[in-house]
Amino acid sequence: MKALRPVGIVGGTLVLAAGLFVASWGYILIDEWQAVSDLFRVGTVGDGWRFVLELAGLRDGPATPAFLEAGRWGDALALAYDTLVMSVLAITIATVGMALTAPLAVRPRGAVRPSGAGNTWRAAAAPALRWASYLVIRTIYVFARAVPELVWALIIIFVVQPGIVAGAIALAIHNFGIVGKLSAEVVEDLDPAPMRALASSGAGTRQRLLYGVLPQAAPKMLTYVLYRWEVIMRTTIVVGFVAASGLGREFRLSMSFFQFTDVALILLVYFLLVGAGDMASAGLRRLAR
Repeated sequence: MKALRPVGIVGGTLVLAAGLFVASWGYILIDEWQAVSDLFRVGTVGDGWRFVLELAGLRDGPATPAFLEAGRWGDALALAYDTLVMSVLAITIATVGMALTAPLAVRPRGAVRPSGAGNTWRAAAAPALRWASYLVIRTIYVFARAVPELVWALIIIFVVQPGIVAGAIALAIHNFGIVGKLSAEVVEDLDPAPMRALASSGAGTRQRLLYGVLPQAAPKMLTYVLYRWEVIMRTTIVVGFVAASGLGREFRLSMSFFQFTDVALILLVYFLLVGAGDMASAGLRRLAR
């Protein structure tokens, strides 16, 4: 019976997921059928096609589209630099916060993972204190990532002057909750054998951390941090609507004044920026291995 228990849990999860899938599509096809049918109207398709032509500068646009002017590319790349600075500052703040709090967010010994590797170097702390730190830090993680970046930006501009710093702080708070949770779970799932071997040979807490936990956890943590950095670069366009400079603010202004070829230029620069970030993070991950 014990051997069948995991199968039963998986089966129940699959049934629940299938039920949610059917219920979601049923709601869309029944209650939102008008909205779905509007997507396939001739007028909707025509509006979409006209918008694409305006982005390309082939309809109701300037004589020379913005993405064909060298000077406009220079301005856009300068804004891309500001966006890059914002993303690097944001992920740096989030990573420092994660490094300071993730050790306290590891599930204490005796919970669901009684042999969790991450608890070996925290054995000296009192059980009540370990549970208190775990619950407090995990609650902070939940709150930080539950509030969207745009909402954090709206709050922060009441304290910090709108600009790169305000946008970076808003992005950092949200991603601090995500990176912190993922990093704490990485430590919880580590193989406990190296820490036990170090402990049996007389290694202290700091030695078990440096030679048992970090070598296993650092590559995965770096992967999560780099992935969130890539996401931050894309999310700057949202934060830029209210609190920051860079490409996000220019995108908002271009949309407001219906300068669609400028919008196309900004999207092209975003594509290049995110592509360069992908290549840089891939190279860093290879170095980490």
